[in-house]
Amino acid sequence: MAERSWWARLRGRLRAWRGGPAPGRWHEGRAFAWRGLVGWRPWVFPRRRYRVYVPRGWSRDVRAPLVVLLHGCRQTAADLAAGTRIVRAADDAGALLLMPDQKDAANPWRCWNWFDGCTAAGRGEAAIVAAIIRRTVRRCDADPDRVVAAGLSSGAALAAVLGVRYPSLVRGVFAHSGLACGAAASPLTAITVMRRGPDVDVAAIARAARAAAAGDVEVPLVVVHGTADDVVARLNADALARQYLALNGVDVPPGAATTLPPPDAAVRDEAAPLRTVRTRAWRRGGRTLVRIVEVDDLAHAWSGGDPALPFHDGAPPDATALLVDWAVAGAR
Repeated sequence: MAERSWWARLRGRLRAWRGGPAPGRWHEGRAFAWRGLVGWRPWVFPRRRYRVYVPRGWSRDVRAPLVVLLHGCRQTAADLAAGTRIVRAADDAGALLLMPDQKDAANPWRCWNWFDGCTAAGRGEAAIVAAIIRRTVRRCDADPDRVVAAGLSSGAALAAVLGVRYPSLVRGVFAHSGLACGAAASPLTAITVMRRGPDVDVAAIARAARAAAAGDVEVPLVVVHGTADDVVARLNADALARQYLALNGVDVPPGAATTLPPPDAAVRDEAAPLRTVRTRAWRRGGRTLVRIVEVDDLAHAWSGGDPALPFHDGAPPDATALLVDWAVAGAR
């Protein structure tokens, strides 16, 4: 974590002299992107609202990691913040939190339009959220090497798009119950892909993105998926892993869209209350590029969240702690 200017250090000392660390607080804003039109709803103005949480005790003395958390369908940013208890985790870790909000006009179910061709190509809502991230990094002096895009369901699918299309901006992706970039090419095929997995080789999309990027690309991925998910099929977790292995320059077997090379770390079973958690990892040079956390009996819900709220499951593992700890460590 880099030390800041003498003026920033002086402000920190004055803040401490006045009575200790500042409380956490939310800021709200809007951001626009010229390339942000959504293909299937081009009449919707390409601007979205967002909320930024500045954690308790934050100052500019030390650059903080930034967690970008994208809600799922039939949710708002406030709903996901409450269900995941992400604010408490951000306070404990000293992490900045960015939560964009979908608008009703862009999707009647408040889903992010991950299946839209413009968005999957890096325009559309991917461009809008990228603009929001850039603005937040600049205004909050966030650590650009510790920007992690995360989400649930359609939010996880959009996070996957951001990692593929903006690898110099997003340094890690955390996908809970999500799908690969480009897995569906239209709203008509989205439901089929959610239930059966992608019908294209998503690794080819990643290889093309890697070739188009300047310099080496390394965007680690963590996937959390439940075996009882009846909304987004388990096959999509393997497709995501396959895509991000290819994005990171790992050879993946040709053919089926979900075929994976053998993991470098053998499948590890962890006994947790009421369920079993299995982990597979692919590594290079001591760094984990892709990790799949498969949770038995978990449906389409955030693991370790507030079970009183829709799309959250109260049993372990704690996906919020996993996400924030990983972001603080620089997606390592």
